[in-house]
Amino acid sequence: MASMETEVRRTPRQLLAAIVGVVFLLVGVLGFIPGVTTHYDTMTFAGHHSGALLLGVFNVSILHNIVHLAFGVAGLAMARTASGARAFLVGGGVVYLVLWLYGLVIDHGSAANFVPVNTADNWLHLGLAVGMIALGLIPLGATRGPVADSR
Repeated sequence: MASMETEVRRTPRQLLAAIVGVVFLLVGVLGFIPGVTTHYDTMTFAGHHSGALLLGVFNVSILHNIVHLAFGVAGLAMARTASGARAFLVGGGVVYLVLWLYGLVIDHGSAANFVPVNTADNWLHLGLAVGMIALGLIPLGATRGPVADSR
């Protein structure tokens, strides 16, 4: 008698949300690695005085890296369900859209730049916003449910 195991297949959107989550985790970790993050010794907890640059381009701080790590954990957790994956992608995209607008209106040299962000971050945030919202809303095919696996 063959044993029957149930394998739950993830939707394409769940897989994409998990990938986005892993990328955020990777970026959060890389932000704490000297060399990958240049001017590492100038990193502050938060604020525009942090001179650390992820990949020599994107302004980061300890808070910024923690936010990336938290976004990654949220992405992996929410990717466990189809509705959670959609909510993560669309909701996260909206958060990044707001962050992009914020980065456009603040003075990057002021205390209002607590995240901190620079011009490269602003463009990245716009790209993330558009990409995440698109991945959350575009049709990606039919959802497949549990299947019997007779190994």
